Parts: sequence; C-alpha cells; structure tokens
Amino acid sequence: MPITPLPAAKTLDTYFLEARSKLLDLAGVLDRIGRGQDAAATDTDPRLEKIRQALEVLHDRSGGRAERIQKIFSLDYDSGWEKPVSK
Repeated sequence: MPITPLPAAKTLDTYFLEARSKLLDLAGVLDRIGRGQDAAATDTDPRLEKIRQALEVLHDRSGGRAERIQKIFSLDYDSGWEKPVSK
C-alpha cells in the first residue's frame, strides 16, 4: 500500500520549529567561521564551498533537495574501491 504524504500545511506545522533550529545552528557555525582568525583563508576551502552549494539547493524550489545535497557531500563512485573484508 503506497504511503500518502502529509498535507503540506500539516508538514509545515510538524517540522517548522525543527527546521528553524537547524537553520539557526548553521547560521551560528557560519558566523563563527566568518569571525575566526584568518577567516578569509577559508573562502576557497572546498568544505565551505560545498556548504554554499547546499544552501543554493535549499533555495531552489524544484524538489529533490535532499538527494541533491547528499550528492554534493558524497564521493564519486570509484570502481577501484576494495570491498571491506569481515574480521
């Protein structure tokens, strides 16, 4: 049986405070980076660039945001990766 998503208004009611909290946490992290000693040196840090890319995806209303952000932070597939061996 397919799962029916919650109505948009109910979803907003349910998750608004959680989303607000996470956004405030992220804003605080970015503020601490920006106030840090030698903050300009982080402007080209690839990790910060990934955060900026993710924020752009969040702003985009076309959907699939979670998957697109996951891809930003994921490594590309490497066919040479060795399969883990059980101990």
